[in-house]
Amino acid sequence: MLQAQPSTLPTLTKGQNSALKNLTIMGYLEGTSFLLLLGIAMPLKYMLGIPEAVKYVGMAHGALFIAYILMLLIATSKIKMPLWVMPAGVLGSFLPFGPFVFDYVLKKRLGKQD
Repeated sequence: MLQAQPSTLPTLTKGQNSALKNLTIMGYLEGTSFLLLLGIAMPLKYMLGIPEAVKYVGMAHGALFIAYILMLLIATSKIKMPLWVMPAGVLGSFLPFGPFVFDYVLKKRLGKQD
């Protein structure tokens, strides 16, 4: 008979789970604002001559980017993640769909598939 192998992944405390959840939410918001900026606001500016879209969506994206980096710092300090997490999270925030892929990979590595 097969026996269940003990997990080598650490279980996260309530505070660590909260930090991971906040990072996920902020990553989704930041990633969505980046896609809105690239997919809607910039075409409106350069194709239809409506620069206000980039102004407002760009400001929101900038604020969400800073908040995402702060949440990434907080989460990496609370959860004691591997060294690759911080640079990968920052790099992911510069790529379209990057925060979504980063969140998936991070949760897979932490064994937190919700």
